[in-house]
Amino acid sequence: MSINGMLTIGAPTFRPSALCSTIHPILNRRSSQPDPFVQQVLAAIRSAGHAGVTSQQLALQLGIREKSQRYKVFDAIDLLLDEGRIESGKKGRYTVTGGKDSAEGTIDIIASGAGYVRLGGGEDDVYVQQRDIGTALHGDTVAIKLIGGRGSRLEGKVVKVLKRRRIEFVGTVHKHQGRMILVADDQRVQRPFVIPAAEVNGAVEGDKAIIELGEWKDARDEPRGKVVRVLGRAGQHHVEMHAILAEFGLPLEFPESVLRAATEIRDGATVDEVARRRDVRNIPTITIDPDDAKDLDDALSVRKLENGHWEVGVHIADVSHYVTPGSVLDMEAASRATSVYLVDRVVPMLPEKLSNDLCSLHADTDKLSFSAIFELDDQARIKGEWFGRTVMRSRRRFAYAEAQAIIDGKGEGAFQDEVLLLHRLAQILRKERIGNGALEIGGNEVKFKLDADGKPLGVYEKVMGPANWLIEEFMLLANKRVATWVNKRPAGKEGHHQRGARPFVYRIHDEPDPEKIDQLRSLAKSFGYTLRHADASELPHAINDLLKDVKGTEEENIIKQVAIRSMAKAIYSTENIGHYGLAFEHYTHFTSPIRRYPDLLVHRAMAHYLAGGGPLDRGELELSCSHSSRMEKQASDAERASIKYKQAEYMVARIGQSFEGVISGLTTWGIYVELKENKCEGLIGLRDIPGDVFKFDKERYMVVGQRTGRKFRLGDELEVTVKAVDMDRRVVDFSLTGEASSPVTTSGKFARRSIAPRKATAKGKKPKQSPKAKKGKKRR
Repeated sequence: MSINGMLTIGAPTFRPSALCSTIHPILNRRSSQPDPFVQQVLAAIRSAGHAGVTSQQLALQLGIREKSQRYKVFDAIDLLLDEGRIESGKKGRYTVTGGKDSAEGTIDIIASGAGYVRLGGGEDDVYVQQRDIGTALHGDTVAIKLIGGRGSRLEGKVVKVLKRRRIEFVGTVHKHQGRMILVADDQRVQRPFVIPAAEVNGAVEGDKAIIELGEWKDARDEPRGKVVRVLGRAGQHHVEMHAILAEFGLPLEFPESVLRAATEIRDGATVDEVARRRDVRNIPTITIDPDDAKDLDDALSVRKLENGHWEVGVHIADVSHYVTPGSVLDMEAASRATSVYLVDRVVPMLPEKLSNDLCSLHADTDKLSFSAIFELDDQARIKGEWFGRTVMRSRRRFAYAEAQAIIDGKGEGAFQDEVLLLHRLAQILRKERIGNGALEIGGNEVKFKLDADGKPLGVYEKVMGPANWLIEEFMLLANKRVATWVNKRPAGKEGHHQRGARPFVYRIHDEPDPEKIDQLRSLAKSFGYTLRHADASELPHAINDLLKDVKGTEEENIIKQVAIRSMAKAIYSTENIGHYGLAFEHYTHFTSPIRRYPDLLVHRAMAHYLAGGGPLDRGELELSCSHSSRMEKQASDAERASIKYKQAEYMVARIGQSFEGVISGLTTWGIYVELKENKCEGLIGLRDIPGDVFKFDKERYMVVGQRTGRKFRLGDELEVTVKAVDMDRRVVDFSLTGEASSPVTTSGKFARRSIAPRKATAKGKKPKQSPKAKKGKKRR
């Protein structure tokens, strides 16, 4: 069981850059995101002002001291010169085109129609009013002119769109004043697209379609586009799910060439291949997964050794055996980077022949695997570990509910002892991890009961329990130990094999934003709880103590949500800064290669290093890390959009009804309220709150009436009425129950002219009279 006994037989030999050399064309084809390093170079040139800066000064400012690495600066300068974004002056000094009052960045459009331009390089965002947006759309790279601002807030005006984030948009076709238009599903795209008669391509009113944006240079004109694909009738379940995928730039289907390549692959568990691997088929092995899962990535084996210790094997599908670098399957997997989980379906990273068949660890079938095998004592302390390629055979597939029943003492049968033993060891691992500072902020998932046509019949939360934690703890153990092994210096090896010198794919998580932690502290205080002040190393313990205090209370969910929002986003990177949330110095993703491309890269890198290979190409790996992090976010946004759509669809039948809710978010344009009964979220626009002019006070993080002083805080309980549902934009509008809308002027005085409030389209529960915002119950 020693680390020196690691299996290396059958490890493929390839160039270091072959791990992800296929990414470049994919990124060029599907992503127009600005290169972060180029943005850093541009920010450094801008900060130099009229004096300019030389390439050597840039390299030193950006921390590049090795001459062999300065080509990165030269490449960035060449690109910026070609795009006309910088100018070359005397003595090799570079300045930003347009002077110091100009800037460039990526614009984010908010619900009010205004935007913020992210400049990068650590500079503050620049606010752009709606009238100054020009022809920019959300996510575009823009040139702006700085025009002062209010107080410390910088403001600017868009003078040019440098690069479109996207040119295809999905939405619903409408007929307006005799013209066909498309209203985008993306709420941040607020202007409708005019479709010329010759470009309709068969689309009719009420269709969900994809259009391609034409040339648009004058903001006084409406943007125009041509229909490139009709998805079907808006409102139909499968059409809306396809529209969500298209909106976030995710593929709707596999190309024929990829499907054909998948059908040609044969089962790899041949006699010759099995002979090259460690055979663990005779060791009791099980899988535990959701009852409807088809892509089974992982399995666990356990047996007692002669010395009294336990051997626990974490066996992961060996996707790298089937998907080879540079193949058409690899290029497609690299492009997708992740499987996408919508409310009713999985859009897999790999064709079903691989994801649900050849690679999936089905019971009673010999399967190729990549394993992390640990020798643990009775207190789950690691006494030995081994990594390498194996052949395994699962003896029993458990659903989480079945495993949970055994843990609760309500179930029995084959492999009951193995489940209980693994549960006991997992509990020890979990206790130790939390004791070391890991955060306990696991959120529950929103799920839907759908009928045969995809209509939501009900909404419920999927709650995590000990059976889930059992699997989670051993996956975390394998991910941590794989990353730790790569960071070790092999015995007797020097030079390039020094600790940390082997480029690798890490899963990293930075420290939280102090300002957001202060907001969490204020929220806890408003409920009568305390989040004690602590440094970065002790903060996780303080947050865990707070979560223990609120457990089981009505305010638990909102405090947990705000705690999650205060955290940084975990990403993939070759620069290992550790994982703050898990309190791990080294961490990677090794355990889900069927559905995550970084895990596939990790398997290839492990096989390469186990075989004694030299350092891999860090630049190639980092490129793949950036792409995978970006695609992970797009997949997460698509999943969230599908949930929002089903929540909106569920609420359509409840227009006019009233519900108890909790304020879950505050913005400059409105108050978000989450309903207690069904976890659906809707918006009360600040302009729709009667009796005053309400504004968002960012410093105190509350919405305040300018005349009356009425306050709305995170976690406040409200009774709201469902006022309207916009299915095109997946938005639910609420109003305060029993409070008629009385328009007021910006000065806070009541308007003279009466405007009838928007009527609900369905009868509901009779509203209560004159309710007031109720603070969350305080702990006594």
